[in-house]
Amino acid sequence: MVISSANPSVDLLPQATQAPAADMAHRRHLIQASRSVNESGMLGRNQLVFLIDRVTHRPVIRVEDRETHEILLQLPPEYVLRLAQEMHSDSSQITSLLADT
Repeated sequence: MVISSANPSVDLLPQATQAPAADMAHRRHLIQASRSVNESGMLGRNQLVFLIDRVTHRPVIRVEDRETHEILLQLPPEYVLRLAQEMHSDSSQITSLLADT
């Protein structure tokens, strides 16, 4: 339950609770935009897919084949997501990860 303040300069909700609401609104807009593009047929046999990476919690944009679901393009690429994951888990492993790419 949110109770508004009589003093508009006082913020009763901490920033941490406001940011996810803004993120969710942004995500809804992205989903609506991708549906619009996908329904228009502009990408032919392909479709746009927006998702959040489960490990890094970063947004991912994919262009996939509608029938086979083969990923034709992904931004950011998988190796960038792995790098972000490694940066959070153990910075000593970054060197070995970079050597593999």
